[in-house]
Amino acid sequence: MFETLTFLQLTALIVLAAILLFVGRHVSFAALKESKSRQHVVFGATALTFFMWVFRAGIFQGLDVHFLWLTALTLILGFRYALFAGLVALLGITSIGHESWQMFGVNGLIGVVMPVCVSYLIYLLSFHKIPRHLFVYIFVCAFFPGAIVIALKLAFLGSYYAIDGIYSWDTVVDNYMLLIPLILFPEGFINGVTMTLLVVYKPEWVYTFHDKFYLDPGSK
Repeated sequence: MFETLTFLQLTALIVLAAILLFVGRHVSFAALKESKSRQHVVFGATALTFFMWVFRAGIFQGLDVHFLWLTALTLILGFRYALFAGLVALLGITSIGHESWQMFGVNGLIGVVMPVCVSYLIYLLSFHKIPRHLFVYIFVCAFFPGAIVIALKLAFLGSYYAIDGIYSWDTVVDNYMLLIPLILFPEGFINGVTMTLLVVYKPEWVYTFHDKFYLDPGSK
C-alpha cells in the first residue's frame, strides 16, 4: 500500500500517527474501562458516527458529502475521546470500502482532527470569553461550529484533491465546493438539535455541559 502513496498522503499519515501517539499518552483508557456508563456513551457515539458516515452522496470517488456530526461528538465525549472515536469511525468506513486506505492519513487530518480541534477550540473560547447560557452553548458551541467545520472540511479536502493532481480544480469546484452553502445549515442543525436533546434529557452523557455553569445564574 505504501508504494502507492503520494508524498502528501504519506506526510499526512505520519503526522496523524504522531498526533495519535501524543494524544494517546494523555488518555486514561483505564478510567474508561472502569466506567460502564462512560463506555456506553463512547461506543454508542462512535457507532452512531460510523452509521452517519455510511450515508453519503457524490459523483466522483472521494468527492462525496455526508454529515460530519463531529462537533456534537466533541461536546459529548471531550477532545481526546472524540478524536479517537472519529478515527475509529473512519477506520470502519475505510474498511467497508467507502474510503481508500491511501487517503486514510489525509481523511484523518482533514476529516477528523481538524473538525474536532476547531469544535473544541470554539467551545473553549465561548466558555471563557462569552457569558455562559444554555442558548450560547447550543448555538455558539454546537450549531455554528458544526456549520464551520463542514465548510472547512470540504474546502480543505477539495483543495487537497486539486493540489495533489487527483482531480482538476474545475472538477473539484463544480462537484464538491459548490455544495458548501447547501450543507452548512443541515450540518449546523443536526449538531444543534443533538445537543439540545442531550442537555435537556441526558446531560450526564455530555462531557462539556454542566448545569452549574449554564443553568445557574450565580456561576456566571
